[in-house]
Amino acid sequence: MNEIARHLRRRRPAVFLLALAALAAGSVTAQPAVYPAKPIRLVVPFTPGGSTDILARAIGQELTRAWGQSVIVDNVPGAGGAIGADKVAKAPADGYTLLMGHIGTLAVNPSLYPKLPYNPLKDFAPVAGVARVPNVLVVHPSVPAKDVRELVALAKAKPGQLNYGSGGNGSAANLATEYFKLQTGVSMVHIPYKGTAPAVTDLIGGQIQVLFTGAPAVIGHVRSGQLRALAVSSPKRLDALPELPTVSESGYKDFEADQWYGVVAPAGTPREVISKLNTQINAALNAPELKARLSSEGAVAMPGTPEAFGQLMAREITRWKPVITSGRVKAD
Repeated sequence: MNEIARHLRRRRPAVFLLALAALAAGSVTAQPAVYPAKPIRLVVPFTPGGSTDILARAIGQELTRAWGQSVIVDNVPGAGGAIGADKVAKAPADGYTLLMGHIGTLAVNPSLYPKLPYNPLKDFAPVAGVARVPNVLVVHPSVPAKDVRELVALAKAKPGQLNYGSGGNGSAANLATEYFKLQTGVSMVHIPYKGTAPAVTDLIGGQIQVLFTGAPAVIGHVRSGQLRALAVSSPKRLDALPELPTVSESGYKDFEADQWYGVVAPAGTPREVISKLNTQINAALNAPELKARLSSEGAVAMPGTPEAFGQLMAREITRWKPVITSGRVKAD
């Protein structure tokens, strides 16, 4: 460089100046663009309208507002969320393709699908937890049980005569109820549906007697008196249903079976990108407006570090494996 510069300076001063300008321009263009420099794709591995989709759009709106770059929600359903999750796992690790994951895609699927094409702990970098959605144990009003203990006594007195519904084999409602059966020693027959909505409809109609599913799907029917709520699966009571005890308070200590949601990126995504995403998602979750919106729907904001979310994923994979094995839960 020094000899070239001296040569250019002696022979062509103008050329020397142009060369320096070119070198300077090259060094500027070599600098990485500030993230995000283009739209972000946030994959939802389910159809539109569900809790995962609703949360993704809420977070996407907040990121778009903060950064001025569009966050495009892309619904890629199929195989219990495995298809969409696998697409993100194999996407470039640049922060522009993210997954709105949940307990199914990030903790249940490894034990549910023998040939799952991705490994949640190896193929993803945790970004941020988003929300917990406690499950609410509800029964048809004709069921003569006013609390959890009475339901357990009834189920034990009539083994195999109570039917419980879910959004399908391997769904969060299926697993929550199998965990409840495991902890209480009761026997109930599983009736799988193609989605939570038809299960709720049949519960209201009396075709099934029990449902243990996410609060947003049943909270309105509880308030209207169409369904009777017995308990909530979270460690603490829900602000939206403060009179409703937890299963733990009802005599089954340390019972917890919440659904949860969070954002992950492909493994290898730069740490500074993960940090920026985490900071902004946490800011959105701590905003009073979004916290109030989640609370009114029976959800609880779950801000935290990427490390804390990764630890949750690992714990939940370990916790749900014996439930799936003992309940002989199979994917649809």
